Amino acid sequence: MNIVVSNVKGGVGKTTTTVYLAAAAVARGWEPVTLIDADRQASSAEWLEESPVEGVDLVEAPSERTVARAMANHDGLVVVDTPPGDERIVRATLDRADAIVIPTRAGGVEYSRVVATLDLIDKGTPLGVVICAARLGTNDLEEAIQWWTDSKVPIWGIIPERVGIAAGPEARLYREGLDAYDGVLRKALRKRPG
Repeated sequence: MNIVVSNVKGGVGKTTTTVYLAAAAVARGWEPVTLIDADRQASSAEWLEESPVEGVDLVEAPSERTVARAMANHDGLVVVDTPPGDERIVRATLDRADAIVIPTRAGGVEYSRVVATLDLIDKGTPLGVVICAARLGTNDLEEAIQWWTDSKVPIWGIIPERVGIAAGPEARLYREGLDAYDGVLRKALRKRPG
């Protein structure tokens, strides 16, 4: 199964989401779990090299051709971290996705970037929004939830701000983050083909 983590905007939590989803899959007993880093910045690769997650294999595939090949040549669960703004690579991953996780943040400019991402996705491909670095109990979060609900875009998760702040190559994976992303993973897996 291929789970693609994508948003045409950068800085929304794609890498954090990708690493946590892969780690949550290992915790659920998936074998093998492959994280494909399709971003030339290689943030996921850097994170896993700095703080490896046992049971997660890393493949760097920063081109349309290499990511397509990597997604086709792996069994088990594949989680793909996509780059912002590289439509060719993003399309190559989205075309091969069994489920798509779209990280975003609560706030104004975020909506239009997610809508631009949604426009790239084939109708019928299961997808859900994950609101990352959410400030719980705020008007911004409540408005974001209402926006996506009114737009009929499923919300697969709300990740508290403290999980996003604690993320990055030098950080360990936190139980709260693993639990929150496990809920996102369960929703994506329910959409499993076959």
